[in-house]
Amino acid sequence: MHNEGFVSLVGAGPGDVELLTVKALRLIQQAEVIVYDRLISGDILKLIPAGVSRIAVGKSPGAHCLPQNDINEIMINLATAGRRVVRLKGGDPYLFGRGSEEALALKKHHIKFEVVPGITAAFGCSAYSGIPLTHRGLSRSVKFITGHFSNDEALEYDWEKLADQDCTLVFYMAMANLLTICSQLINAGLDAGTPAAAVENGTTQSQRRIISTLGLLFAEVSAQRIQAPAMIIIGNVVSLATDIDWFQQSLEMTVYDESLAASR
Repeated sequence: MHNEGFVSLVGAGPGDVELLTVKALRLIQQAEVIVYDRLISGDILKLIPAGVSRIAVGKSPGAHCLPQNDINEIMINLATAGRRVVRLKGGDPYLFGRGSEEALALKKHHIKFEVVPGITAAFGCSAYSGIPLTHRGLSRSVKFITGHFSNDEALEYDWEKLADQDCTLVFYMAMANLLTICSQLINAGLDAGTPAAAVENGTTQSQRRIISTLGLLFAEVSAQRIQAPAMIIIGNVVSLATDIDWFQQSLEMTVYDESLAASR
């Protein structure tokens, strides 16, 4: 009897292996094939049982490993052959993860699938940086915004609508256009002194963050050589980063302890 293939579109979270959902872990351990993105952490890949096929389809800025259509074809072919596939995606599949495109492709070919939400990078990076996305008296709303358009199209928004002092702005994939983003928001009326942050490799042991202002953020990011993957958070809530930080301090303490031990 021919086994019916099935695809699970699984959000792997922002990097910390302990932020995987229970369902995501179960599916990883039960999969026959794992099709995974570039930003899936090594600790998460270690959870894949021996003997399970792995297919890397990661995309990086300017150096795509596989076009999206080819990724779709891989999943379709595997499922058509009766395989149980986990499509492992960084963050959440449906928030700038192109998960809906993959779901539509599977639907078109009459392949059964499910979608497993993951902790998106905005939630992980903000929590691990001491930055609440909302806070009474500081932010009444949050906007999640892509900082990069496909085919390197010019970044065009209604900047005046985005320049809202009572809203937290979270930009994904924004490093290449960071100067444009900061300049356009200031030109649209957002105070250059608005607190702003960049968080590199959020939730991982290599996390780095810069707490700055909208007017100075690009210069400080350039000076510190912050690189993708990095999340940009702009808004008054960033002013709380020092007061309620918990992760960065633990990282710095770990580095201090290791240095102390090495000197003995």
